[in-house]
This record gives sequence, structure tokens and C-alpha cells, in this order.
Amino acid sequence: MTKTTRVMLAVLAVCGTSAAMAQSSVNVYGRINTTVEHQKIGADSKSVMNTNSSYLGFRGTEDLGNGLKAGFQLEGNFSSDDGSGAGGPGTGFDFKRHSEVNLSGSFGTVRLGKFYVGSYLATADYISMHNHDTGTSSDALYAYVFPEGNQISYRSPEFSGFTAEFNYGFGEKGQRTDATKTAAYLPGTSLFGEGEHKGAFDAALNYNNGPLGLGFGYTQAKTNLTNLSAGDQLKEQQLGLRASYAINSLTLGAYYQYYKADADVVDTKRHAYRLAAMYTLGASEFHANVGRAQSYKGDLDGSKTSATQWTLGYNYNLSKRTKVYGYFTKINNGDDAIYNVNNAGDNFRSIAVGVRHLF
Repeated sequence: MTKTTRVMLAVLAVCGTSAAMAQSSVNVYGRINTTVEHQKIGADSKSVMNTNSSYLGFRGTEDLGNGLKAGFQLEGNFSSDDGSGAGGPGTGFDFKRHSEVNLSGSFGTVRLGKFYVGSYLATADYISMHNHDTGTSSDALYAYVFPEGNQISYRSPEFSGFTAEFNYGFGEKGQRTDATKTAAYLPGTSLFGEGEHKGAFDAALNYNNGPLGLGFGYTQAKTNLTNLSAGDQLKEQQLGLRASYAINSLTLGAYYQYYKADADVVDTKRHAYRLAAMYTLGASEFHANVGRAQSYKGDLDGSKTSATQWTLGYNYNLSKRTKVYGYFTKINNGDDAIYNVNNAGDNFRSIAVGVRHLF
């Protein structure tokens, strides 16, 4: 091969690479969020360092022409307090937080993989303003019904402020078990359903118009039980509504959720709601929120499973990507409730200071 030929091949390789780079883009991003806390659980107290859903992500798109794009998004949690995988020391890094491939265009976006469903993002997550609904001050009362993974999702384009999203989760005859933390848990109780995953459906609607935001979400998931009553089918449903409004430096938000678990062995339901407020003053943010889960009715009527959670927080934004913050959060459990604790009736409390950095 002559020197001239080698130069021409090198030039062609560079041109080809440049053309590919012009059509595609890949970004590395993430969040490191760490707190130092003093916690009290029941009668026991301890001082700890916590990770607050820290993660590393990769996101890319390719322009296919005619308004069509292909994309992917991968996110994996890690423990920012000790550098280990999301499962703790000895565990590896994975992309179980978020893993998707997608196609988008004027028709909307079709996604395949594992990701948060629209009903949660449209309601509870939307008003978790003080710390991204992470860590010990995250919403302990919301019932997340959808078993994530093996999902197909469609998200519509925006129409006059409205967007809609639909998710379906394939059961694949997979087993939902407590050992793998995939069982159908009844929030705030020790009851859970194990068995064959029979599929799940989720629908969400958002409306944004200036200072006003509204959200709706519905989820249904079915499990053929093997533990509580073999051969019985558990059907879980949740319906959520959300409203938010910004008045100058003040943002107010609220959601309501109805949850129902229906099977021959147990038929019960409960209501929950949360109010949140944020006031900004320069680089400072002042936060307050309170949530309430009522006791279960139906077959669990008479059980003292109600709980109240409230949080006061302060954020100081050092830049658009970095903040320091502190909060006080507390959960008052009823005698039979176990929200964020292991023993029924125990209360939970934490005083925390932390640093969050986005990249």
C-alpha cells in the first residue's frame, strides 16, 4: 500500500466518522446525592451516611431523517456513601434503574425496556420538590403498583398542553417473590402476594399551562398467588390525581391516591393524599409537605394502619447543578402500620444535611 493510498483511506475514515457523529449524539450524565443523618426508628437511634438514589446514565439519539429519531437511555444506581453497587458492598453495577430503546417522531415516542411509569411521574413524583423523591424523606405513603421491566410504552406529542402515556408490562410467566423484592406488597402492611406475574397496565395524562399543572394516573397489575391462597388471583389498582400551581415565588402542589387490592383471600382499599409547598428567595428554597395514608377498609377494616408523614426542608443552590440542603422528616405510624419501618407501630424520624451534584 502506497503512502498516498494510506492517507486517502485515513481521510475517508475521518469523513465517515464525522458524518456518523453529525447524525448521532451520546451524553454521559448523572447525580451524586449524599446525606449525613441522625435517625430514630422506634426506640433506637443511629447516625448514618446515606446515598439518595445516586446514579450514572448514558443517553443517545440518532437522526434517521424525515423527522424520525432512534434513541436509548441507560441508568444505574450506585451507593455514593461507599461506592458500591445499588445492592450494597459486593454487588456490581447494572442498569436496573432505567433501560430503554426508543423511536420518536411526529407520532410521539415508543419505548421498550424498564423505566418509571407515567402515573407515578404525573402525580407523586411531580410534587416531590425538595429532594427528587429520594432518600429517607421520599414519599413513603404512595402505592407504586406497576412491576417494572419488560415494558412497552407510548407517549403522545403535546396537544394544547396535554400529553398522554400508556404502558404495558409483559408478565412472561415470571415469578414475583419477596426474596427478589418483586412481590405485590400492600403498602404499610406486612401482607404481600407472591406468584406468577400476569401483566400490568398503566395510563397517565398531564396538562401544563403556564403556572397550572394537572395530572392523572391509573395502574392495574395482576398476580396469580402461590402464598396467601394458592390458585387465587390478586388484582391491584391505583388511581391518582394531581394539581400544582405557581404564584410568583410560591409553588403549591397536591395529589390524591386511591389504592385497592382484590382477591378471594383479601379485599381491601385505602386512600392517601399529600400537600406540598416551595418558596424560593434568591438561591434559597424553603420546603414543607405533609402526607396522610388512611387505614385500610374492607377485610382489613379495624386495623390501625393509618400514617402521617411530614417534612420541612431547606435547599441552597450553589449553582444550577449543585446544592446543599437539610431537612427534618417524620413518619407517625398507626399501631399496625409499618411505613418505612420493620416493626408495626414504630415511628421514623431523621434529621439530615446533604450535598447534591448533577453532571
